[in-house]
Amino acid sequence: MIMKTIRIFLYIAVASFLFACSEDKMDEINKERNDALEMAAKNILPDIMLKTAFEVAGTDIPWYATVYIEHSAGTWAQSATADKRVAQNDASLFNNNWMSIYDVLNACKAVIDKTDPVNGDESTNNWARGIAYVMTAYNLATATDMWGEVPWTEALQGAEELTPKYDKQSFLYTEIQRLLDSAIVNLGKTSIKYGAFDYIYGGDETKWIKAAWSLKARYYLRLSQRDANAYDKALACIANGFTSNDDNFLFAAYESSASGENPWYQFLADRTHLSASKTLYDLMNERVDPRIAAYFTQIDGAYNPAPNGTATESQGGVYSTSLLTENGQTAPTPLMTYHELKFIQAECLLHKGDLGWQMAMGEAVAANFQWHGITDVQVVTDYLLNNIAPLAAVDPLKELLTQKYIAFYEFEATEAYNDYRRTGVPSMNNPNNLTATGGFVNRFPYAISEVSSNSENVPSIDVFKNKVWWAGGNELVE
Repeated sequence: MIMKTIRIFLYIAVASFLFACSEDKMDEINKERNDALEMAAKNILPDIMLKTAFEVAGTDIPWYATVYIEHSAGTWAQSATADKRVAQNDASLFNNNWMSIYDVLNACKAVIDKTDPVNGDESTNNWARGIAYVMTAYNLATATDMWGEVPWTEALQGAEELTPKYDKQSFLYTEIQRLLDSAIVNLGKTSIKYGAFDYIYGGDETKWIKAAWSLKARYYLRLSQRDANAYDKALACIANGFTSNDDNFLFAAYESSASGENPWYQFLADRTHLSASKTLYDLMNERVDPRIAAYFTQIDGAYNPAPNGTATESQGGVYSTSLLTENGQTAPTPLMTYHELKFIQAECLLHKGDLGWQMAMGEAVAANFQWHGITDVQVVTDYLLNNIAPLAAVDPLKELLTQKYIAFYEFEATEAYNDYRRTGVPSMNNPNNLTATGGFVNRFPYAISEVSSNSENVPSIDVFKNKVWWAGGNELVE
């Protein structure tokens, strides 16, 4: 009996001791060492760059845009449905892209908060802060360009604000320029940099600054219908932007493996939803464009582009497809290119009556030829003088914008979509653009995650009828 009592007391004593020390000690023992609650800014940046390239600039957004602006014809499954302009108001279409953009914006905010010069625990890390501002501007611009009014001033607050208001596009464009200005300031005083964590420029802050200035020019030109000074503002940025293809703002870290390859390559290899477009091919064929051989595959020894909007549904073998993609397992995802900047310069100079636009357009075309591996100067010169100059003499703006459209195939389809909505050049040929139940897709439908959880703030739109503000539409929020 005595021994039993002693055992009971010992058990109680040991249990009491373990209970008394367990909370702090066990918390320490059970801490997850491989899933840190805090992460250095340099470790967040690679995820921002990868997700921006793959999930924002590399998948559904450009895959649908390429069909809408007839760089490609949709010839299977969802792409064929888009080509026929069926169900394009469906809120489920771009839900993943919407979520990806806001995931990236949240990660950018984490870096900006962490590197805050007053309250951040990396208050001197201007390098990471500057990059985060650039990537914020790029992703916010993508969101508003595709959807119009989107949450921003009340967004990224987590559980504190689950139903953020939607901001006007006119306001968002001032924010985009503010973010890029902040990027330039911070990158200009960089003392810390981590090249191995920079998948885009390898830690070269001078190239990040050029990218910021180039993006500023892009986004100023976007407002050409809304701002009488848009051309002057864009031109003022160009001198500080890209100076060659070596400065291109692109993600070039893909791998030749099933899990690491370029998303366009994956899309072609796994699904083959897209075929070469007759609209694009005819424009190039009319100009005897040397890039045809670089752009498209052949079917039985000849090019066979798919008619936009009326093609036979097929997963390959019927129509030509993209040779750029077929050979592009590790091809980079461009976020902005030198040839785009030169086209921007040419358009601005043309609108101002400056004959320098011709030189700028020539440099843009030459840069794009080089981008596609065509380095023979004589080939470029002959194309410009013999094939393009006569057309430019008749309608210089139309030819300039047509050359930009051709140059943007295929990985820059999102910007081609933006340009067409802004300018209406070149002409689209899909007959479904003219039907009573369809039409040209002027913007993306809002995501189902927003429609279901933030319905009181989501604007009511019809993608066939409501243009975004910078393309001449009305702003749909107060």
